[in-house]
Amino acid sequence: MASVHTARRRLGACVATVLAVTVGAGLPAAPAAVADPAATTAPVASTGAVATTAGEADLPLGADVVSTGDTGYLTSRVDDSGGRVLEWHRYADGSVLPISTGAVGHDSASDVVVTGDGGGTVHLRDMREGAAWSASYDLATEFAPGATLVGVVGDSLFVKVPTGSGGYQELWQLSHVDGVSRKTKRSANPYSTDFKVVASTSDVLIVLSSNRVFPSSSTFRTEYWKTRTTLDGDAVIESGSRANIAPWTQASTGARTADYEAWVEYRAGATELVVEGTRVHRRFALDSSLSGAVIAGITRDTLLYGAPGRAADGTPSPLYARSVTDSTAAPYTLLEHFSSVAHAPDGSLLVRGATADTDGLFRVREGDGGLPGLTLVADTGRLKAVEVTGSTVPTAVSLEKPGTTVPLEWTLSRANATVDLTLTHTATGGKLTERLSRPASDGRFGFVWNGLLDGVSAPNGAYTWQITATPADGVGAPATARGSIQVSRRADPHDFTDNGSTDVLARDASGVLWRDDLFDWSSDGRVTVARRTRVGSGWQAYNQIAAVGNIAGTPTGDLVARDAAGVLWMYQGNGRGGFATRVKVSAGWQSYKKITGGSDLTGDGRPDLLAADASGVLWLHKNTGSSSAPFAARVRLGGGWQIYDRITAVGDIAGSTAGDLVARDTAGVLWMYQGNGKGGFTARVRIGSGWKAFAHLVAAGDVDADGRPDLIAHGPNGTYVYRSTGSATAPLGRLTTDLYTGEGARFDTVL
Repeated sequence: MASVHTARRRLGACVATVLAVTVGAGLPAAPAAVADPAATTAPVASTGAVATTAGEADLPLGADVVSTGDTGYLTSRVDDSGGRVLEWHRYADGSVLPISTGAVGHDSASDVVVTGDGGGTVHLRDMREGAAWSASYDLATEFAPGATLVGVVGDSLFVKVPTGSGGYQELWQLSHVDGVSRKTKRSANPYSTDFKVVASTSDVLIVLSSNRVFPSSSTFRTEYWKTRTTLDGDAVIESGSRANIAPWTQASTGARTADYEAWVEYRAGATELVVEGTRVHRRFALDSSLSGAVIAGITRDTLLYGAPGRAADGTPSPLYARSVTDSTAAPYTLLEHFSSVAHAPDGSLLVRGATADTDGLFRVREGDGGLPGLTLVADTGRLKAVEVTGSTVPTAVSLEKPGTTVPLEWTLSRANATVDLTLTHTATGGKLTERLSRPASDGRFGFVWNGLLDGVSAPNGAYTWQITATPADGVGAPATARGSIQVSRRADPHDFTDNGSTDVLARDASGVLWRDDLFDWSSDGRVTVARRTRVGSGWQAYNQIAAVGNIAGTPTGDLVARDAAGVLWMYQGNGRGGFATRVKVSAGWQSYKKITGGSDLTGDGRPDLLAADASGVLWLHKNTGSSSAPFAARVRLGGGWQIYDRITAVGDIAGSTAGDLVARDTAGVLWMYQGNGKGGFTARVRIGSGWKAFAHLVAAGDVDADGRPDLIAHGPNGTYVYRSTGSATAPLGRLTTDLYTGEGARFDTVL
């Protein structure tokens, strides 16, 4: 058996984390008692390339790696009948040898396969070509009933043995030396209660233990220890280097190299990875998603760890790498998914996992710059990539009709994926993000867009869409697809966000201007507000403000505002709910008592401005369409308008081709003046009485998306939308709204 020991002594800087692996189970999970771990830095993706080995062997899809030596590796899997299968894969020729003894494999870091039944029976077999040695042990017979395997290194078994009273345990080593079984007691403390061998290098072991300490005759406490001792010989673990640590369990793992020792412990409910070396003592507290973390190994100055298998939410569990010397370095992802690890005699690791492009068995060893590198050893041949094979997405849509929805659909090469959609408005950067529902069977993923963006009607213009399809099993790179959609809405003179729906502006007592974006479809006769947005402050500088429609040549509405000196300023809408820098129109506007705009009175397609002076004369300021000089010289329309305390240019509400005007007299009667298209009006028509209840009459554009402009009336006791009927005799019909509900007289100006 000298040759077996020679192979084992070649461990040198080998990480020999001792783990039992059951077929299909992967590495052991963290104990259930671990809860609320501390957070850790989020890992970042690795960009390292994966090398390949010539003629990689095939790996069964459901296989996990258990152990590896110089000549091959052991895997475990579940066959089609549900039985557990252990197999030895030879490196030399790729041949596969079934292992018929036991269903549980143990990582021996050698060519000795160690298997068992998960209880007290353990089998050993030398798998090198031409070797014939094997052995089987019944631990209960060799030691005592209840004896349990707690570590394997090469052909040495480490067994905790109950002493028969008080739950105390002893640690024994069972080795096969030169054809003779040898048992050596490795513990000396009679009050030890548990042991676990977690790592080995060359002839040094890392053993975790727990012991009872009796500070008084009636009470005791449990202390936890990490001990370094020799692999061979008769030394008891207490004679080595000992250190107090936090509690550990049989799920704890560890690693050792010539420079570092690492192990897992549980402090205050958190899983912690502890690394010690020359001038290095690091603790990494992990968040709850990594509460089942194991230490896979150490490559030079890099700790490898992760929670093997799959998280509770079904997401893949990466293998992470992080520096133990650079405290500022964040962890990164070495493999996007892993399920099991085995440790080779030369210090490298075999990891069953997947990169973005490859699923299989990987060799991990020190690579360029001392960082861990990957080499593919065996490939499962799994279809890894997910592809977007088709899309049904319109390139142009009109959202003008109330209730319009836009069906979108993409087809993937496989259905077991998660698909995330991002729809972006190019001009503003506004985004809609959505996780698409997974299809029941085929690879078609759909989403029905309701025409909203960030809770309001989507603005006009170009949109880009992108979907990212991520394999749900963590195998293969995500796939992306991109495209564009052009959204169109009819321009609304009272729209400041270029989404075709009415925006109502209001100034409060402190001079702040607010914008309420309305949904342009009513529900059960009620118009609702989508969202309120603060436009800006300082508007108390103006004694009159009017929304006048598009007077400067852009699709969105504009404002005019008169200051205390009588200067009229124009604020051109920017299409994003705000306004460009103000432009001076002219001075001398202090003579006007009332200013209104928004109706095309001259038939040229542009909204004009009306103003009534103190003597009751109404003047027309024809719109030029120029952003620097938006109005022509004024034209006198006639006198007698002093009988009205409110005038509002509402647009065409009566069915003619020109804009109309409504005016309220001092008795509260509302009258309509229908535009004649030549800058004047036909004879007035009485609409109705009772309008004294409203402090503000707003030409609101097309609120209900029926193609006709509407009126909003607001007072301290309520707000209503008066929709245009198109009738010259009964031009308005009332709808309720939640606009300004309960706000009374908060706003001194509504426009």
